[in-house]
Amino acid sequence: MTGKSPTITLNNGVQMPALGLGVYQSTPQETAEAVATALREGYRLIDTAAAYFNEKEVGEGIIRSGIDREDVFVTTKLWLTDYGYDTTLRAFDTSLANLGVEYLDLYLLHWPVPASFDKTVASYRAAEKLLADGRVRAIGVSNHNADHLHRLIDRTGVVPAVNQVELHPYFAQRALRGAAAGLGVVTQAWSPLGGVNQYWEDGRNAAKNPLAHPTVTGIAARYGKTPAQVVLRWHLENGLSAIPKSVRPHRIAENFDVFDFALTADEVAAIDAIDTGVRGGPDPDTVGAGDFS
Repeated sequence: MTGKSPTITLNNGVQMPALGLGVYQSTPQETAEAVATALREGYRLIDTAAAYFNEKEVGEGIIRSGIDREDVFVTTKLWLTDYGYDTTLRAFDTSLANLGVEYLDLYLLHWPVPASFDKTVASYRAAEKLLADGRVRAIGVSNHNADHLHRLIDRTGVVPAVNQVELHPYFAQRALRGAAAGLGVVTQAWSPLGGVNQYWEDGRNAAKNPLAHPTVTGIAARYGKTPAQVVLRWHLENGLSAIPKSVRPHRIAENFDVFDFALTADEVAAIDAIDTGVRGGPDPDTVGAGDFS
């Protein structure tokens, strides 16, 4: 084990580990061992989604790790084709069965779908029922901008605990983070290392890859850390949660080995300054189920 993640207190008092393992684009064959490896290394947050088609393997990995279920913070997400009140409740049951658990720690709506926001609201009301019934410890959203958050809260009166969004040094989302904090919503970063920019690119291209930016590599050299470790530390220094994805044991361990150093305020500001404002992933304002078919 390389350390222990600090926790973030959600707006309902639940403690969530700040650093976790994401399994987006992890194949079912890779996922179980990646989860088991992460939990043995000290991770205590595992993030998946119905749309990742690896919930069963996440559950298998938790069992394989030997870590007690109550010591693991498990997140999954509702997919767009299941939006609506009754369909959300059924989809939740399916996710729970796939994971092999009796409750979830966090349940997120995967996208806001503003073009059919009534269904988004209905799904969130179903999530509220799951929360009230004790079947999930916290509920939240993913890929919501500030307007989406305000619209959802205005319609339901219930503030999401978490908003999980694309966030990395090249797309730092400072305005959204500020708006979320003002509402009492924790911001969690998917693609925290900027990998969304390079899935189809040469990873050495500094224009696409924040890990290759000289500001990041310079700080990494100063501390004897990798650029990825510096960027994850930047997330933590900014009070964010991050869920880096990897299936390689050495990378899983490396991404968690970030608790023995800290960045100065000047170093955080220097990384803040490399923000391009350019999103690498889909635009939440336009995403619908048909975009992923």
